[in-house]
Amino acid sequence: MSEPPAHTGRKDEPPGSEIAAEPIAFFEVAIVISLAISVLCLFVFVWLGREMRAGDTLRFDETIRNWVHQFATPGFTTLMKIVSMMGAQVLAVELLIAFVVFARLRWKRAGFWLAIAMAGALILEVSLKYAYHRIRPQAYFVPEPASYSFPSGHALTSFCFYAVMAGLITDRIKSLPWRIALWTVAALLVISIGLSRIYLGVHYPSDVLAGYLAATVWVGTIIVLDHVRKVRKSSKPSLAE
Repeated sequence: MSEPPAHTGRKDEPPGSEIAAEPIAFFEVAIVISLAISVLCLFVFVWLGREMRAGDTLRFDETIRNWVHQFATPGFTTLMKIVSMMGAQVLAVELLIAFVVFARLRWKRAGFWLAIAMAGALILEVSLKYAYHRIRPQAYFVPEPASYSFPSGHALTSFCFYAVMAGLITDRIKSLPWRIALWTVAALLVISIGLSRIYLGVHYPSDVLAGYLAATVWVGTIIVLDHVRKVRKSSKPSLAE
């Protein structure tokens, strides 16, 4: 009779440990990348906030505002108002629907991380607005909001919601074209919402950039925490004999 293939790993490693190590190595790389992006965005956000307070972003802000405003038409204004709602009123409805769907599908982890993401986004928005106290620019087509301007809450919350939703859903589908399509739609929505806030005149461009940066830091932190949880879960020894 032929002998069974010998285990080529170390003597203290059980068969199959090489396969188990692969996801752990992948998670470690993902953690490093997420941390690097988050730290970079944090430094850029701090720098942008300092430049804004010194008044050094005004020339950039007004140049972009005037350039965007030259494309104003009644039809485009209506469209931008609708797009802007995707970052507030419509987003709130979508969030509620997402929780209901996750509950029915028993996606407990997805519901938990979505709740953490949006709660953190709300806390970030309120705390950062009060920390920087930037007065709103003169609005073009809508009433001026009562809150402060820096960072853009629409940019921050829409980035967190659509990015986290895209990540949670693509984690559960195998088709690469569908994954690409989903991330493309999410990116277009986030960019369009930020552009709508500049077009309507309720935010400076630097406010929108700051919202994206803050959201990237927060979403990157969530990714790190989720990967750490996965690594700890996959590295636990099996209780089976």
